[in-house]
Order: sequence, then structure tokens, then C-alpha cells
Amino acid sequence: MPLPEIVSADEWRAARMALLEDEKQLTKARDAVSAKRRELPMVKVEEDYRFTGPDGEVGLLDLFDGRPQLLVSHFMFDPEWTDGCPSCTAGADEMSDGLQDHLHTRDTSLAYVSRAPIEKIEDYKHRKGWTFPWYSSFGSSFNYDFHVTLDEAVAPAEYNYRTQAEWAERDPSWGGWSGEQPGMSAFLRVGDDVFHTYSSYGRGAEWTGGSYAFLDLTPLGRQEDWEQPEGRSDALRGNSPDFAS
Repeated sequence: MPLPEIVSADEWRAARMALLEDEKQLTKARDAVSAKRRELPMVKVEEDYRFTGPDGEVGLLDLFDGRPQLLVSHFMFDPEWTDGCPSCTAGADEMSDGLQDHLHTRDTSLAYVSRAPIEKIEDYKHRKGWTFPWYSSFGSSFNYDFHVTLDEAVAPAEYNYRTQAEWAERDPSWGGWSGEQPGMSAFLRVGDDVFHTYSSYGRGAEWTGGSYAFLDLTPLGRQEDWEQPEGRSDALRGNSPDFAS
């Protein structure tokens, strides 16, 4: 295993200060991107989406739980599956009551939504010991409209703002998107009107989980096979974020 170079404390400090300048630039760039995200226009949600929760049928407005902002985590759970997606499960395992409380103090609700029937969701939620709100969109077009369930028989498949043809053009060997996909969507409530303000997919979900942020601070990093420098870890893993051993 090629470990970091061993140097004196003074040499380490000099290298660390050089990296600090890059980190400051990244922080400023992230702040600028966040500002642009907040300046995005929004689209009024005209569809009367219906969901099923533990207490019965609700609408999208109900998911706000009286707060002006709503984040929806699109949890991959096909109606035919017994268990939820392992990668989505790894992310949900990090969803603490404290994080929910912090969001609530900033007038923001967080809810999970999947296509699986509510009975399967409640069973899996109980087995995992989770407490966050989780609703079923089974029977509605919600997942298809927000491009996290891809089925060409239902609607043209688009993921991360590219069509199937655009993905194929980028990579001719690509086999196509289908089925359940992960994502996060943000909504704003103005009175009884709901507006869609943002959605992210793919690696955009990394910012909504904590493990990668912590691992990125370490010399061995995420220990995934794409990372540089190569060969840093003896136990390389793929880039599937399920954290399976």
C-alpha cells in the first residue's frame, strides 16, 4: 500500500497551508453555486399528487407538515421488492432525529417517498428502526414526473437532465436507464400553492449524506476504485454507496 510521504512537521505544515488555499477556493465556489441554486426560478405544481402514509391518503401539501419548505428524498423501493435499495438504505441509516430537528428549526420538512405500497414501507421502516416520515406514491405519476422511476412504456426516460439518446451519445456502450433511481427534490409552499424549486440526481445525493464527507478528510479516502492516488487502499470498493462490507 503506497502511503503518504513521511516529512517533517514544518514540511507538512507548508503542504497543508497550500491545500488550505485550494479548500478556501472550493468553499467560495460552493457558496457561489449555492447562491445560484437559491436564485433558480420555480415551477408551480399543478398535479394533485396523492400519497399514502401510515394514517391514510395525503396530498403533497400535507408532506410540508405546516412548514414552508419541503425536501423529498426519492428512495428506491420498487413495488415488487421486499427490501429497499441498499444504497438508499445506507443513506437513510444516517438520518437522525437530531438532523430532522435542525431542519425543522429552519422551517424545513424532510420526507421520503417510494413507489412501494405503504405496507412494505412500514414493514421495512420498522425493521430498520427509522423514525422519519415515509410515504408511498404507488399508483400516482409522481415518481415518473420527477424522473426517478424510468419506464419508456409510461413516459420518455430522462435521468439527471439527459435523455436516453443523450446518454448514449456520451457513451456508446451505455445500456440505458430503467427502473428506480435515486434523487432529491426541493419544494416551496406559498399559502396553499406548491412550487418545485430544485432536484438533483446521481452524485448530487452525496451532499445529503454524511459518510462521504467524513471519508474525504482521510488519507485513504473513500477507498473506491476510481479515486486518486491509485492503490492507496488494499480493499478497493466499487462506487456503489451502499457501504456493504
